[in-house]
Amino acid sequence: MKIIAKTFAGLEELLAKELEKLGAQNIEQGIRMVSFTGDKAMLYRANFCLRTAVKILMPIHEFKASDADEVYNEVKKIDWSQYMDNDSTFVVDAVVFSEEFRHSRFAAYRVKDAIADFFREKTGKRPNVGISNPDIRINLHIAEDRVTISLDSSGESLHQRGYRVGTVTAPLNEVLAAGMIMLTGWDGDSDFIDPMCGSGTILIEAALIARNIYPGVFRKEFAFERWKDFDPDLFDEIYNDDSQEREFTHKIYGYDINRRAVAIAQENVKAAGVSSFVEVSQQDIRDMEQPQQPAIIVTNPPYGERITSEDILGLYGDIGRTLKHAFVGNDAWILSYHEECFSKIGFRPSTRIILYNGALECEFRKYQVFEGKLKERREEGMDIKTSEDRQRNLKFKKKRPLPNSSEETDQDTVEEPRLTRHNFKWGDRGADYRPDNDNHYFKSRPFEKKNSDRKPKSDRKEWRKEKPKENTRKPKLRFDSEGRPIKD
Repeated sequence: MKIIAKTFAGLEELLAKELEKLGAQNIEQGIRMVSFTGDKAMLYRANFCLRTAVKILMPIHEFKASDADEVYNEVKKIDWSQYMDNDSTFVVDAVVFSEEFRHSRFAAYRVKDAIADFFREKTGKRPNVGISNPDIRINLHIAEDRVTISLDSSGESLHQRGYRVGTVTAPLNEVLAAGMIMLTGWDGDSDFIDPMCGSGTILIEAALIARNIYPGVFRKEFAFERWKDFDPDLFDEIYNDDSQEREFTHKIYGYDINRRAVAIAQENVKAAGVSSFVEVSQQDIRDMEQPQQPAIIVTNPPYGERITSEDILGLYGDIGRTLKHAFVGNDAWILSYHEECFSKIGFRPSTRIILYNGALECEFRKYQVFEGKLKERREEGMDIKTSEDRQRNLKFKKKRPLPNSSEETDQDTVEEPRLTRHNFKWGDRGADYRPDNDNHYFKSRPFEKKNSDRKPKSDRKEWRKEKPKENTRKPKLRFDSEGRPIKD
């Protein structure tokens, strides 16, 4: 049967590799999703084992429709008695990218009507809609005129692992944290450090990856456990199989300057059962010392949402100085949003990857920290970038030769202008970026209208009427008869 795993933009390739290891067949990458085929056991394993998936959907009907009435008629043709009965509660979640269907709620409402009318005509009764904790979750996806009806086998998003007992402001999504770690290539072969760990999400995901513990072990329930054809023996076999787990001989260290965040992280680490090799303590990043063993840093510093711009730029300057003096010979991976922040680090990244943290299009950058200057190390024959790094960086550089040269050039020696997305002034959240050629980029809304003047939804009222431009010209000084300036 066909199965769809949904994920975040930028993590599709990682998800496809995970599915390949699980034994999935006919794997195809899409935008924020990967489709594959498998049996019931594969459906269960996908929910239980995948680190970079947020939902696992099972399509049951695909068709074309131009309006809500056609959707109603097609949905009513489905034999819903295979999946539920009159006593079942259900809910319909709709995702719509279409010019024909402008209201996702109305489309979902028509699907609900079709299911209710199916049972009413067949049995004289209708199932109830259950917004909270329904028995069956139905997913409606409309892309232009293509409609897909699926059963949601996950229920709550898979990023809700179940180990988090406390949180701080704006915690990092667990799926994104796992994806960040997997993008670095780290699999437990060295010490791991997050110097600004917050509630400890990156630390815990790193621990699960190092031990190869599946994230589903913490979940209380998956939606497929309420399906009519649920096989409890098969799922118990998958749940109790820990043959893939391995030993971890290194350490994972987490630090944060905030005492409350440290306490919350320690509780979360304890709840996840990884406190034997994860240490969390209070420490300013400026007090970090050179690790005695090879290590990697993966961290998600603040972007300026919770502290002032002066503090945030100073923080990134501290990060750069700490890397330079207390992390020599190791790699650091940093997720952030503003170009001004990255520039304060003072290092040239060897890898840049676009990831979305919520609605923010961020960059995940790799910094290789070594003694001396980059030019001197290259003259010594040191290859800073791997072939994989160069492939990833193609989305940030255009292929063109040096002026007055007919020969092909090394991409590392040609610096192109920075992305215009980063050239806005500090705090300019209304800046809208549209690259000239976005073939390499994953879009958060694949069927979004291409209108460069479109403003963020949250700021729509503010932008209904353009504000007049402020006069930045300094007023001329006026003087009295004795030559003294006149104050207005």
